[in-house]
Amino acid sequence: MIKCIATDMDGTLLTATQQVTAENREAVLKAQEQGVEVVVATGRSYQEAIFVLEGAGIKCPVICVNGAEVRSADGEIVSSSPLNKEAARQAALRLVENGVYFEVYTNEGTYTEDEDKAISVIVDIFSTANPEVPIEEIAEAAEERFHKGLVKKIDGYDQLFKEDQYKIYKILAFSLDPEKLAAASGAMQDISGLAISSSGSENIEITSIDAQKGIALEKFVESRGISLQETMAIGDNFNDVSMLERVGKPVAMGNAAEEIKALCGEVTVTNEESGVGKAIMAVLED
Repeated sequence: MIKCIATDMDGTLLTATQQVTAENREAVLKAQEQGVEVVVATGRSYQEAIFVLEGAGIKCPVICVNGAEVRSADGEIVSSSPLNKEAARQAALRLVENGVYFEVYTNEGTYTEDEDKAISVIVDIFSTANPEVPIEEIAEAAEERFHKGLVKKIDGYDQLFKEDQYKIYKILAFSLDPEKLAAASGAMQDISGLAISSSGSENIEITSIDAQKGIALEKFVESRGISLQETMAIGDNFNDVSMLERVGKPVAMGNAAEEIKALCGEVTVTNEESGVGKAIMAVLED
């Protein structure tokens, strides 16, 4: 019997336009009504995750920034696993040397040194991945990250690496040039304590080796008296692997990378077809 359901957000719970479908929402709420623990496990910051979840009327615990932070359903920080500051600074330096744009996720929010670049990069990536979505909608969503304070402009990242008030949770790097991403990733291999993953072919995500969705999920279910065998995880990309390979019921999205589908025992339909909702309902009706 499944007692906990963990779902990724982008490419999984959300559509390309960052919406939770009615079918997904209803399935999540029904699972909660039946006493199943539902937790969102995302690469997003808490602020970006809760912005969408609250809009959809979903209240649940959130494993944020690939496991670097865990929040209760009420938004309280349960645990955190930040990057070592020097390791983070070195990783940022390697990205700069390879000409790759990046943002820094912290306990105080997400930061960029270049607002225009932040918007243009997101628009380029999302329009390439979702050509059917009007570019005006994508641009509006990208700009909304700043209007809502989900991403903040900072004069220089050095301030984040030097000042004690900031904990570095994740560095998220973007590029449509796979060779640049590969070169940057390769240049970081000698930095100890890093976990380098990806939530899409156009990015790399750098966190502490202790900050992975699977590690955070394992601790989460244990705190609830639930075993991993009684847990279902749903995901679509490589930053989901650590939780998909641990749980008793791993489910890949229909839009997942082929390697993710091969890892899982079950494949649901795509995020545009409410694959999460269908996977949840299948478990509840089993």
